[in-house]
Order: sequence, then structure tokens, then C-alpha cells
Amino acid sequence: MLKITDLHAAIDGKQILNGLTLEIPSGEVHAIMGPNGSGKSTLTRVLSGDPRYEVISGGVEFNGENLLEKSAEERARTGLFLSYQYPVSIPGVSNIQFLKAAVNAQRATQGQSPLDALQLLERARDGLKRVNLDDSFLQRAVNEGFSGGEKKRNELLQMLLLEPKLCLLDEADSGLDIDALKVVGDVVNGMRNKERSFLLITHYRRLLDHIPPDRVRH
Repeated sequence: MLKITDLHAAIDGKQILNGLTLEIPSGEVHAIMGPNGSGKSTLTRVLSGDPRYEVISGGVEFNGENLLEKSAEERARTGLFLSYQYPVSIPGVSNIQFLKAAVNAQRATQGQSPLDALQLLERARDGLKRVNLDDSFLQRAVNEGFSGGEKKRNELLQMLLLEPKLCLLDEADSGLDIDALKVVGDVVNGMRNKERSFLLITHYRRLLDHIPPDRVRH
């Protein structure tokens, strides 16, 4: 599914990735562990298409296509999802509006008909139960006034509805208590199948107690 070859990347003129090579087959869960500043988050930003990061050399293939030639929007529409370490707030845009736009944009790219309001609401409510958030979160602005744990759960809600092919979780366990950590594990394990892959970025092995990976890279 994902093939990274000798990847070099930088931000603000400072090179962070120095020849990374990594392959994640379909249906596998991989974890990368390492200290701050080692390039873990940089890798997720490069893969998601963050324009602040410059790819100096190397290649990235996603489902046989050159990922680096695609815009961030195109990468998301074709099934790549990034759960941010520090999710941003979007004042004035409710969660349900955001989810409707994102889900139906992705479905359009994949040749599927859009979900109507009732279908989306039904799926969103099911997702809310799985991440232990109440229905009021659908009407609240995206991440505005959310606690750190609520933001992380909201990212998981987006992932559940978008059903991406490749899920990048950048320190999804950061700042979470044991109950919230179990929610992360339950969601990821519930989404695992032979067509979907995960890349977990973490500092701590405790996340791996809830999500047994196929491979760990330090």
C-alpha cells in the first residue's frame, strides 16, 4: 500500500528526514517510536501533503501511484487520513457540517453517491458512541472549546466516518488517560481489515498494549 524510498525532507531549510525507507503492506499496523525531533511528525506531514515541508529527494508510492505529485486534498480524497497531534479548531463550522463536506467529497472521488442528512447523522451518532462523545458535539464548532482528549476523540470520529485506506495517527495517545487510551485502541482494532493499514507515531509502548502492531520501527 505505502512504499517510501530514500526519503529526504526539510522544513524552513532544516533537513529532518535523511533517507527514510519504509514499506507498509495492505492490512498491516506499523508503529514508529523515537525521541522528540527525530522526524516522526515530519513524516506524517510530508505524507499528508503539508506545503510547509519540502521533499528534497526520494519517492513515496500510495497504492501504486506517486503520492508526492498529489495535493493534500487529493491525498485525502483517495484515502489517506492524518490524525493530528494538535488538532486545530475551526470556529463557525460545526462538526456535522465538516463531516458532511469531508465524507461526501471523498465519496464523490470514489464514484459513490453522497450521503443525505439522515444517513450522515445516523453514521455520525454511531461513531459518537464508539468514541464516547455525546450528540451535542455534532452541533459544536470543530474542536472549539474541546479538551485535549475530546479533540483526539473527534479525530477518531472523523476517521470512522471517512473510512480511509491509510490511517496516520500522530501521537494519538498523547495526554490521554487509560480510559481514553482504550477508546483509541478499540477504534483502531475495530477498523482493522485486510484493505486498511495504519501507521502509529508514539513515544510510549502503552499504546501498543492496546493496538498490537505488525511491526515496530525505532
